[in-house]
Amino acid sequence: MEETIKKILTDNISDSKVLVEGGDAKFTVKIVSDIFLDKSIIDRHKIVYSLLDKYIKTGEIHALTIKASTANESR
Repeated sequence: MEETIKKILTDNISDSKVLVEGGDAKFTVKIVSDIFLDKSIIDRHKIVYSLLDKYIKTGEIHALTIKASTANESR
């Protein structure tokens, strides 16, 4: 599931760096992309949740911790 999450986010959020850790349906996603520029934390999370919605609904992802930042914020 980690690789699936990483692929979905990488394929759909341009110029992103993605790290996914976890297992047993509980994951932490660290994602860096300038798509998050001028977006609130809630809006950043909405972007990620919308891409992974299918897996959240099926229970393959039960808990998701998201750390979404821009390139400047991650330095």
